[in-house]
This record gives sequence, structure tokens and C-alpha cells, in this order.
Amino acid sequence: MTGGQNGPTSMGTRPPHLLDFQDWTPERLNAILDNADTMLQVLDRPVKKVPALQGLTVCNAFFENSTRTRTSFELAARRMSADVLTFAAGASSVSKGESLRDTLEVLTSYKVDAYIVRHHAAGAAHLVARYSGKPVINAGDGRRAHPTQALLDAYTIRQEYGSLEGKKVAILGDIRHSRVARSNAELLPKLGAQVVLCGPATLLPPGLAQMPGVTLTTDPKEAVRGAHAVMALRLQRERMSGGFLGSFQEYADTYQVNDTLLKEAESGAIVLHPGPMNRDLEISSDAADGPQSRILKQVENGQAIRMSVLYHLLVGRN
Repeated sequence: MTGGQNGPTSMGTRPPHLLDFQDWTPERLNAILDNADTMLQVLDRPVKKVPALQGLTVCNAFFENSTRTRTSFELAARRMSADVLTFAAGASSVSKGESLRDTLEVLTSYKVDAYIVRHHAAGAAHLVARYSGKPVINAGDGRRAHPTQALLDAYTIRQEYGSLEGKKVAILGDIRHSRVARSNAELLPKLGAQVVLCGPATLLPPGLAQMPGVTLTTDPKEAVRGAHAVMALRLQRERMSGGFLGSFQEYADTYQVNDTLLKEAESGAIVLHPGPMNRDLEISSDAADGPQSRILKQVENGQAIRMSVLYHLLVGRN
């Protein structure tokens, strides 16, 4: 939530949306992470369901293709007994030219209680929050933000170390086009971590160095040195036509997260990747599948984090 759209949020008030982390205090963020522990226990039961959201309708409004995130949110809502309305733009009137606001008015007529929004345009989730009057969760908007991915990344690191306080997290790859990198750079320092963003200069926007707790480097060894967690980002091949790279092989030779680079990190440092992966490009198969990898754990944690966010916004607001 941003103050200009929904009014300022005091330290003691819960933001009614999760659009980014601008107005989220460390206390509220840790409450989300703490509650995810309970949600994981639910997911370990023979009957993986609780009645927390019974009688409520959650709309998965996906204007951009996504399998992992959409499925994770849909399962999270159903695990909590919500009714789920899934909206796919490709099979809707949006493909015929209907505006986002017109589509929202149609969805609102279905008495939706919360929206999960993914859109190719930055700020789309903010627009839905402005006009819907209901809690909105940003599931990815353009290159700007993907807050639940950052939360599940933080949760995975916290599971390993008990806290993010004083931990160094190195994020390597296509920083320029990554909403995951931006959300992690915004979130992790709020929880006490140091974030180092690393990639070729052409993929490393210098403005990100202005964020508290964030440093930039083009040197992968410097980035990873002493890191407790090393995250590789997908090299977005479809966006590389602008002369950002000399070649994919050149990128892999310098920036690939592999066993050799991981020797610079703290002993036992964990390996993360938000997926989907380009194996043996931004990350080696050995690193992705090795004992330090927590990539499958990230996927598992995604459902628990999204259950926790839904509970926080729809049930635990008072």
C-alpha cells in the first residue's frame, strides 16, 4: 500500500493490501512469517484444510500467464475453505479490448472479498486496490514488485538460520528485469539482512543502490563472499534483444551460480532460485540439485506464506 492511494498507515495499523512493502513494519512482516509456521502444520495434516476463510470469495485475477504463482494462491485459498474465482485474461473480454477498470467492475459484481492480481503493467495492482474497495495482493506487476515471492524467500532463509538479522543475501542475475530482486531488496533489509545485487553492468540499475541495506556489484565473487544465502535469478532470454549481453555463454562463464562460486560463500550457505530455472545458464544443475539447495523448499513454503497473507488481510485485520 502507498500512502497516496490509501492514506498513511500508522505503526499500529495493518495495511489493507499487500502491494509492496512500503508501509509494512518489521513487526507485521514477522507476524506473516510466524503465522506461516502454523500454515505449514496445516499442510502436514491428512486433511489439509481449515475453515478460516469459509464463506469468503477470493478472485485470482491473472492478466499475465503464471502457473506456479496462480496454482499456489489458488491452493492456499482453498486450503482455508474460501471460494475461488479464477480469472484468466486470455479467455476473457480483456482479449477483446476491455479495460482493466471495466473488468474490475464486472468482477466486483460477483461479491468478491479479495483480489490476487498479476499483470504485465507496473502499478496495476495499485489500480485494483484503488477501485475495488477490497484487500488486494500483488502477485507480480511488471518489473516492479512480487511481494509474496520475497516473503517466501525470507521465510526459507529464516527456517535455515532462525533469523535474518545480520545475514548476507547475494542475488545474482538479471536484476534489471526482475520484480523478485526489487521486492527482496525492499523486504530483506527491513528484517535485518544485508542484500547484495550482482550482475553485468547492463543488467544492474544503479538506482537500486539508493535502497537502505542494499549494495550493487558487478563482481560475483565479491557478491557471494561471506553470504549466507545465494539466489540466482532467471536470465530472461526474451528481454535480451537490447544488447544487454555479449553472449549467454559469456554470462554463464562469469555469473553462473555453481559449486566453484559457492566456495566464496559462508560454509553451508543455502542456494535459492524463484523459478523457472534455465539450468546450466544462471545456475548449474549441481548447485540446483545439491545439498545446499532449498529451491524445492521455496516452492513448498510458497503455499504456507500465501495462506498466511490471506489470513492476515482477511481475518486478522482487527
